[in-house]
Amino acid sequence: MFLGIGILAGIFGIIMFIPYIRDIFKRKTKPECTSWLIWSLLGLIAVSSQFAKGATDSIWMTVAQTLGTVTIFILSLKYGHGGWVKRDIFALIVALLGLGLWFVTHDAIYALIITIFVDAIGALLTTLKATEHPESETTSTWILSGISGLLGTVAVGYWNPVLMAYPFYVFVANSTVLLGIYIGYSRKKN
Repeated sequence: MFLGIGILAGIFGIIMFIPYIRDIFKRKTKPECTSWLIWSLLGLIAVSSQFAKGATDSIWMTVAQTLGTVTIFILSLKYGHGGWVKRDIFALIVALLGLGLWFVTHDAIYALIITIFVDAIGALLTTLKATEHPESETTSTWILSGISGLLGTVAVGYWNPVLMAYPFYVFVANSTVLLGIYIGYSRKKN
């Protein structure tokens, strides 16, 4: 049963990118470059740390999202938003410091905690951009990604905070971006 949930999480983790990529090419969505760079690097770390801690059925969501994230980062270089403004540079420096800490610890649990922290920096950048320019994000992608995270959490199959942490964080982070989009559209109505 949990294998099925894990695979379903992976499927949501893949299909979430379809509307986003479509909207990038339509010039509706403008991915935040630094966020997608951070997420690409961290996806690789998350996959490695989850695998090292024994993840099986729950890893599909993380693998799928990492592949999609790298694709979006590459597209953001041409079609994206931001990249080298002060907040992006600051976020990238903090993210690199976090990655340096991970390298020093050589521990999968620390890597996971640091990955979530650094990932949250990328989520903050995208949430801020979504609040300022809600039309530049594809809402359905963030909903599908949140569902993927929730399913990935359930796919663990038993109470294991280490294995549940990243997919649950994905759910929370996507909910935050959705809140940013909602706030942005609410401000534009007023």
